[in-house]
Amino acid sequence: MEKKLEIVACDLNNQTITFETGLLANQAAGSVVARCGDSVVLATVVCSKDAKDGCDFLPLTVDYFEKSYSAGKIPGGFFKREGRPTTKEILTSRLIDRPLRPMFPENYHNDVMVVTYVLSYDKINQVDILAVNASSCALMVSEIPLVAAVGAVRVGKVDGQLVLNPSSFQLERSTIDMVVAGTEEAITMVESGSEEVSEEELLEALAFAHQNIKKLCASQKELAVRAGKPKYQPPEPEKEPEVEQLVKVTLMPDIRAALNTADKVERVEKFRLLNIRLGELVDEKFGEDADRKANAAARILEATISQEMRRMILEESRRIDGRGMKDIRPISCAVGFLPRTHGSSLFTRGQTQSLGIVTLGASGDSQVIDGLDDEFKKRFLLHYNFPPFSVGEARPMRGPGRREIGHGALAERALNQVMPSADEFPYTVRVVSEILSSNGSSSMASVCAGSMAMMDAGVPIKAPVAGIAMGLIKEGDNFKVLSDILGDEDHFGDMDFKVAGTTKGVNALQMDIKIIGVTLDIMRTALAQAKEGRLHILGKMNEAISTNRTELSKFAPRIETIEIDPEKIRNLIGPGGKTIRKITEETGVQIETGDDGRVLIISPDAEANEKAIFMVRQVTEDAEVGKTYLGKVKRIMKFGAFVEILPGIEGMVHISQLDNSRVNKVEDVVNIGDEIKVKVIEIDGQGRVNLSRKAILEGSGE
Repeated sequence: MEKKLEIVACDLNNQTITFETGLLANQAAGSVVARCGDSVVLATVVCSKDAKDGCDFLPLTVDYFEKSYSAGKIPGGFFKREGRPTTKEILTSRLIDRPLRPMFPENYHNDVMVVTYVLSYDKINQVDILAVNASSCALMVSEIPLVAAVGAVRVGKVDGQLVLNPSSFQLERSTIDMVVAGTEEAITMVESGSEEVSEEELLEALAFAHQNIKKLCASQKELAVRAGKPKYQPPEPEKEPEVEQLVKVTLMPDIRAALNTADKVERVEKFRLLNIRLGELVDEKFGEDADRKANAAARILEATISQEMRRMILEESRRIDGRGMKDIRPISCAVGFLPRTHGSSLFTRGQTQSLGIVTLGASGDSQVIDGLDDEFKKRFLLHYNFPPFSVGEARPMRGPGRREIGHGALAERALNQVMPSADEFPYTVRVVSEILSSNGSSSMASVCAGSMAMMDAGVPIKAPVAGIAMGLIKEGDNFKVLSDILGDEDHFGDMDFKVAGTTKGVNALQMDIKIIGVTLDIMRTALAQAKEGRLHILGKMNEAISTNRTELSKFAPRIETIEIDPEKIRNLIGPGGKTIRKITEETGVQIETGDDGRVLIISPDAEANEKAIFMVRQVTEDAEVGKTYLGKVKRIMKFGAFVEILPGIEGMVHISQLDNSRVNKVEDVVNIGDEIKVKVIEIDGQGRVNLSRKAILEGSGE
């Protein structure tokens, strides 16, 4: 039976977003096309009919694909078709996943797959925002249970004014690039980069975003009413009073003992023994029925540990490691940790440790980004690695996963805000964060380690940057905001709220909520507490290094920049690249040229750089009166010799200017092919260059 096309429009600040269902992909459980301008995104959702046996989590998979045809492009590479997901596609998949995941019922364990295609892109209306809204709407019209619709917007601030869903051109001039997702009731996710803006500016942007999110949620609900399927209601888990008695009474002393163990390794071991003890009790009590009770026992134990930890914080104001709500774990910092790298640092906060390494390269080392937008180059890169040994696990090591890419992108966003311009520091900068030990907030440790390593490498950053992860425990109106959260406080808590910035303001912000949402008042409290913690951490970092080193590592390449007339670039390159190849072969340097006349000479050898600069200037400069040149004799006449001092520029040395004494014959002093030093003594009205060897000899006393 053919479906009827249903369309709902949502008007937002001079923009219209439409949601359509019933035309495309009708065999999916739900499919929606979202449009804004000429940007079009298709989102589809499918689900398994039954829950996975023994599954106690939501098996949700989200994939977002940018089709090259949507922007009128053919994919690069040999195969000329889309391949593995790009970093942008992975980050957008996470952007869709994070606000949707908390919206499923806690006891829903069916496989769910969300697939989103970009079908058309006008390079004005951003497709990642459309993808989040389309995915939520597709779930709303399907039979898959979703607690509430999720809307998403991007907020910029251009010339002091907040802008809704700014274009890429507007974002270039914006001091804020913030993606906010939420329900009609509250905000559930934030992903933001900003130029040292104040906490109040961020709160203003969040309030502005939520006003428009409400409209998007209302439109999705309207489409669900008109074209949605009846929602599947997952069965409630069976009550297990006997198992609950075992866990909440018999094992409660052991649970409390584990939750009062500050050291993570010891605590993990106590939890492991707790699980073994629970298994023994279940076997002893239920006999043949023990296997069936095992899943319920594991679920109840996890819930009980969570409840007890939350009770400790809310009722006793006591955290797992004994800290107060605002206390930061002990911090130690060191720089210059690795002798042969261009810059390095070691940042340790509690049991979380990041080794930061900086490598400096030429502009040719920058990363070329070829997506739906115009191709561009990235000269600042941050890569985050999270090996299994950092959490005491043994598992296969493959390429970076979505989590590693996401954490690296957050730290990169925080540090990119303080990068110097290419004119000031013409290097490509790569920062690597190796997480050697983790107990919460490793991405923010990467920000701290990366900032110190950049200063150790001599990168003239605008200001040091520190990051901190905040948590939330909320029951009804009672809530506590936690500074510098542990891994377990993240796992059992309601919020992961990461803030990175300088002493002046915030550079990056990321918030994920496990409950339906948080109010702006809670976020205001979290931002104020985060600022206090950030300033404390910056103080500890400043004790190790407070400003960038003035000298680069002796192992780092030296980049010298010279400006030449853009018209002379062809002289430097020469026919078929002959001239520039000769310079690089003779000196061993690397030379990069720009259309604007900037020439970069790159080599770790200062002497080679100096020689190359001299040779570049020789082939690109005009003759200058009073300047000395090493020239080659090209022609000899009775009255003097013609010497080439620069490519294509010859001057004449009159016979009277060849030597200190009288010269009877030019060949007595020079011959064709000789290299001699000469000085420009005149350039006449017709542009003829007159040279003197005699002036050089007199100046040297020969």
